[in-house]
Amino acid sequence: MRYANQELLKDRKAVGVSKGTYLRVHFKNTRETAAAVSGMELEKAIRYLEDVQTHKQCVPFRRHNGAVGRTAQAKQFGVVQGRWPVKSAKFLLGLLKNAQSNAEVNGLDVNELQVTNIIVQQAPKTRRRTYRAHGRINAYQGHPSHIEVILTPLSAEIPAAGVPAATKAPKEEATVAQIEA
Repeated sequence: MRYANQELLKDRKAVGVSKGTYLRVHFKNTRETAAAVSGMELEKAIRYLEDVQTHKQCVPFRRHNGAVGRTAQAKQFGVVQGRWPVKSAKFLLGLLKNAQSNAEVNGLDVNELQVTNIIVQQAPKTRRRTYRAHGRINAYQGHPSHIEVILTPLSAEIPAAGVPAATKAPKEEATVAQIEA
C-alpha cells in the first residue's frame, strides 16, 4: 500500500499507521480537524477529538474559514473562528485508534506515541442531482477524503524532508596546510 510520506515508513515496525480512502466525510472540515490534531501526543489527541464531539472544545478554522462563525472556544488557538465537526472528529478518532492498535501490535509503548503525520487529501467528488423549481436540475456533489495517520514514538528522530538520512555526509573543513599546498 502506498502512503504519502514514505520517509517515515522505512521501518514499518517502528511506527503505527492507518489509512482510509474514499471516506464520506467533508474534506474541508476534516483538513481543519487534522491540522488541529497534528503534532499532539496520542492520548491528548484522542481526548481532544472526544471533546469536539461533545462540544467542549472547538476546532479552529484557519484556511477554509469563509462564513464560519466566531466562538470563544477558539481563543486558546489564537483565532476567533471555530466549529465542531462531529463527523470528521469521529472518522479521525477511528483512524487514530486503529493506528494505536497497529503500533501496539508492532511492540511500541502506546503511552509514548505522538501524531507525527496526518494527511487529508480530496477524493473524487461523488455526483448526484437535485431537482429544482421549473423543471431544472442542479449538481449535488459530495466531497469525500483520503486520510492517512502515522504515529511515532516521542523519542524517535525524524529525518529532514528531501534529504535521505543515510546519504547525508558531514562537511569536510579544509585546513590551512591543505589550502597552501
